Amino acid sequence: MPLIPRRLRAALLAAASATLVAATLPAPVPLGIGDSLFPHLGNPGYDVLSYDIGFTYHGNNKPLDAVTTIDARTTEPLDRINLDFARGSVRAVDINGQRADFAAADEDLVVEVPGRLPAGVPLHITVRHTSDPRGDQNSGGWLRTSDGLAMANQADAAHRVFPSNDHPADKAYFTFRVTAPRELTVVANGLAAGKVRDGSSTTWTYRTAHPMATELAQVSIGRSTVLERTGPHGLPVRDVVPAADAKALERWLKKTPGQLEWMERQVGRYPFETYGLLIADTKTGFELETQTLTLFERSVFTSGIYPEWYVESLMVHELAHQWFGDSVSPRAWSDLWLNEGHASWYEARYAEEHAKRPLERRMRDAYTRSDSWRAAGGPPARPAAPAPGEKISIFRPSVYDGSALVLYALRKEIGEPAFDRLERRWVSTHRDSTATTKDFVRLASQIAGRDLTTFFHSWLYGAKTPPMPGHPDWHSTQPAGRG
Repeated sequence: MPLIPRRLRAALLAAASATLVAATLPAPVPLGIGDSLFPHLGNPGYDVLSYDIGFTYHGNNKPLDAVTTIDARTTEPLDRINLDFARGSVRAVDINGQRADFAAADEDLVVEVPGRLPAGVPLHITVRHTSDPRGDQNSGGWLRTSDGLAMANQADAAHRVFPSNDHPADKAYFTFRVTAPRELTVVANGLAAGKVRDGSSTTWTYRTAHPMATELAQVSIGRSTVLERTGPHGLPVRDVVPAADAKALERWLKKTPGQLEWMERQVGRYPFETYGLLIADTKTGFELETQTLTLFERSVFTSGIYPEWYVESLMVHELAHQWFGDSVSPRAWSDLWLNEGHASWYEARYAEEHAKRPLERRMRDAYTRSDSWRAAGGPPARPAAPAPGEKISIFRPSVYDGSALVLYALRKEIGEPAFDRLERRWVSTHRDSTATTKDFVRLASQIAGRDLTTFFHSWLYGAKTPPMPGHPDWHSTQPAGRG
């Protein structure tokens, strides 16, 4: 990690005199909040309230000059503050107006605070740094497009763009201030809050009206066209597309208001201030539910290799994430099934209603494969750790259709009316917050009027898929090599 550290004062004192070792702080180390899949992700001791992030883009994907300002509050006494940060050079750090010493420890930026801070005090942290879009795109962070940049920060890559408490358990409000050559267009999460031209450059400002997980941050810089339309209840819908493709993409983009209306009929009102698609000319192998501005590969819409029903259901999958994953975010990454299972569920429901793709057929196929998925990647709520160097390998079939299958079984178990009430209560109760699998089990049990702990334990944590309620004839294929 190309951080340029300044030695911590404690380290200098320790080197100067062995008699002072007992009085100095230990060497800086990476911390974490104990996530089972990403042990060093996130940091204890403080709660971030807001980020104000300034980028200056010089073109040609050179490192961006950046200033990240974090307002937070301590939750326990602190001698140091750990921030997640990699792929950039740090020039200076201030805490509550005082210059602070700092050092790098793996993918953490460790900052010495000016005196021990008690719990419950405000923190105003300013980090002057660079943000480097070069390097392997497969590790996430900045995503290079044909004409600029976008972000792909899931699951643990926001800290490859800006210093942060990079875990969805700590959501915060965001402001982005991006200066770019005046011929380029900048769009970010939330709504526009200002645009100022100064000579050959323009500074664009965007703010979120709702808290957001770091992995959902999005900034698009490029030769783009912004297409605007209106969704349900006057919702501003804005799409960001390559300028040359605006006309060709309209046949797809005009479907979004209707898809929003469909999702609102399922689970209630859309939870944010705006929505739209960011269609980027790049290759990722995935689409990404960045909050209020979903990232799609251009080829999904222009290659002609996907049937229309599939593209539309994929659009609904990412739209459903705005409720499941964005508004209600996972407390831990092992709760990922709540995101992807629900998005896959509404994707399948939409395909059934609009393209005559039977839900039951898809779920039976998933049931057939479920034991193999569990053997390969773990059960839905206990996914196996990511493969070394492949952080996004946690996104396996068991958390997609394998988890939608859990919801199908639940609906069979408690009935459709109770299931529909559960879905609406879930997103309204936990809106703008985080939630866990235990929270979902508790709410489902409350609505069903009986304890569903045993039901969920076998479906979410079992090595083998339980019998499907109402379908005793369904069978799961035994994994290869199992006796």
